[in-house]
Amino acid sequence: MTFKQRLPFFLGGLTVGIIIVVFFLGKKNTTFDYGPNARLLKNIRLKERIFSNEVLSTLKTFEIDTATISQILKDGGADMWNKVKLDTCIQYSITGNNELKHISIIVKNCDSVAFIEKITIQK
Repeated sequence: MTFKQRLPFFLGGLTVGIIIVVFFLGKKNTTFDYGPNARLLKNIRLKERIFSNEVLSTLKTFEIDTATISQILKDGGADMWNKVKLDTCIQYSITGNNELKHISIIVKNCDSVAFIEKITIQK
């Protein structure tokens, strides 16, 4: 077979394969968290979150709910270079993106729990 004869078979198979992959992966809630920032944020999101009293009072003062914290943990930016290693935990500073750019949180990421220790809101 020449290249011209094989090309339609290849393109047909490629098209069918792409359709099948899109069909199966489209139904799943598949995420591709390969970067260090995305892996860290996913790791924190999957753990139980415990809010400090200071954070709860700040959220109440500024009338912000915990869904905003969840949004920051979904698409925020973690400062990976200035992390602080504690006993069994690592402390990170995470800043929101876009409309939440003025909110920063300090998270202590432990083995099974994430402690939201401080929230900073800049006006």
